[in-house]
Amino acid sequence: MITTEFVPGSPCWIDLGAPDPTAAAAFYGSVLGWKYHPIAAEEGAEAGEEEGAYGLLSSEGEAVGAIGRLTEEGARSAWMIYFRTDDVEATARAVEEAGGTVRVPPMDAGGWAWMAQFSDPLGGQFAVWKPGKSPGLEAVDRPGSLNWVELYTTDAADAREFYRRVFGWRYDDTELPGGGGSYSMITPAGQPMERMHGGLMELPAEALVLTGGRPYWHPIFAVADCDAAVAASTAGGGSVQMGPDDTPGVGRLAVCLDSSGADYVLLTPEGRTD
Repeated sequence: MITTEFVPGSPCWIDLGAPDPTAAAAFYGSVLGWKYHPIAAEEGAEAGEEEGAYGLLSSEGEAVGAIGRLTEEGARSAWMIYFRTDDVEATARAVEEAGGTVRVPPMDAGGWAWMAQFSDPLGGQFAVWKPGKSPGLEAVDRPGSLNWVELYTTDAADAREFYRRVFGWRYDDTELPGGGGSYSMITPAGQPMERMHGGLMELPAEALVLTGGRPYWHPIFAVADCDAAVAASTAGGGSVQMGPDDTPGVGRLAVCLDSSGADYVLLTPEGRTD
């Protein structure tokens, strides 16, 4: 499970690149109950960022992520997953040595953290976070917060090897029902299975329509009532790609798109009563 006791290689922050941060914040406020706190220009995550271009998201007064204005030419609106590192520069070297690409070089994000963004050799985009003033997410694994992260990739074996070289992750494979292949569950290096934080699965390029065949990471958010959250999502202009469906041993989940087309999953974990 994801916890806020972050270790190297564990997910510790998420942010959304959106064409209109205020509209995106309103959407997720209706679905997940989040509050939006725009950051003043001088406190922005990046130098030269205008006021309102980046803001923090909170649930019950605790940070659960952020939204920033989408500025990359031709990029789609999407969530970025940040993994904890104790050395951003060393991680950047490890990414390049393993065949990945540095998209955003190591930088000081306004004193809040040191970060960098990368692509794996197959094109999946991810980021790293070394704490500054902010340790990262303040709430996880409860309704209205990050519960799991997932990679859809076109070559599971290559992806496993790349992230093993960069983060030292351990994998435990389980067969999907109906002959759907296997699902690799991810645990940070040196941690027990109880610290599993995500998974990766192989899909053909033609199934990855959101990215034109390129692999991508997405977040899974815990909710108390999956059906109610899906209804709020569609009422707010989002859409549903799959579900809601019950998955034995996991819970009731739905794969969704927000009002700008960013993908995420809503999950009411099996046995959850809160």
